[in-house]
Amino acid sequence: MSPIQQVIFVVPPYVHVLDLTGPVQVFYEAVEYGAPYQLRYCSFQNQITSSAGLAMGPVQHFTEVQTQSGDLIFIPGMDMAYIRSAEFRAEQDFMAWLRKQHRLGVLICSVCTGAFVVAQTGLLDGRKCTTHWKRVDELQTTYPRIVTQHDRLFVNDGGIFTSAGITAGIDLALAILEEQQGPLFASKIARELVVYLRRGPEHSQKSVYLDYRNHMNVAVHQLQDWLIANLKTKATLDELAEVAGMSTRNLTRTFRKETGISIHDYTTLLRLELARTLRHNPGMTMEAIAEKCGFQDARQLRRIWQKDEPKNSPKLFISTHS
Repeated sequence: MSPIQQVIFVVPPYVHVLDLTGPVQVFYEAVEYGAPYQLRYCSFQNQITSSAGLAMGPVQHFTEVQTQSGDLIFIPGMDMAYIRSAEFRAEQDFMAWLRKQHRLGVLICSVCTGAFVVAQTGLLDGRKCTTHWKRVDELQTTYPRIVTQHDRLFVNDGGIFTSAGITAGIDLALAILEEQQGPLFASKIARELVVYLRRGPEHSQKSVYLDYRNHMNVAVHQLQDWLIANLKTKATLDELAEVAGMSTRNLTRTFRKETGISIHDYTTLLRLELARTLRHNPGMTMEAIAEKCGFQDARQLRRIWQKDEPKNSPKLFISTHS
């Protein structure tokens, strides 16, 4: 039987509730399915109120928590007003405790603005990290010795995990679960949580499903909905024009005008996004993924995927298969 591994959740003042409860629920369900985890909670203050005003009962002080190598510590996001305060910067005992935990081999995981806490300890100096897209520039400016990664859901550098925040904390927790317990187990937990899309570190913080829809053209919206639902279908331009109720020439011109991208490029982005998601399905081969997404074969998928990925992008944290 595997040894019990502690998953310790820090509950800071003005915590963002979903940053905390998302990963908590992932590991709670994992325990329900028999995984060897023990959930614990600690803080560095006695009275805790969430960013939304929810009052919380006192939890164990961090100095009372005994850890061992391989345990996990999650630090959720909190209001930036608190992070910028002298009160936050005065929590030097907690910062020293986190540094000690890292030296002992404990994995440090932050969600959203929790990255500012880890950065304050100095543990992120020289390391790659990320946070919510609204705070990436501020994180880099405040802590110039770190190496921020724009538009990444989560990053692992030397046993320190940082994530984009909110639902990305769930993605990070599932990825860690997959690494430790296997893809089949992680898929069971995702299904239990009714997680619609499994996302890995290769996914963007932005969404292709939203980024090209900031327009008011009903016909183009209608075609975009159709494309998302029918990626496997290799429709001709005439067929797409019929869906939109336009001529082919007018559709081509209008689609680019409203979205800033061609129909072909938009469809390719949709297919790549779906392929990234399906890579987390342990029962699907690359050939099956390519067929599901509307690519000719796995070779075409790999070629387009490699061309689309930015240079020096981090390798997948989770295990992949061919």
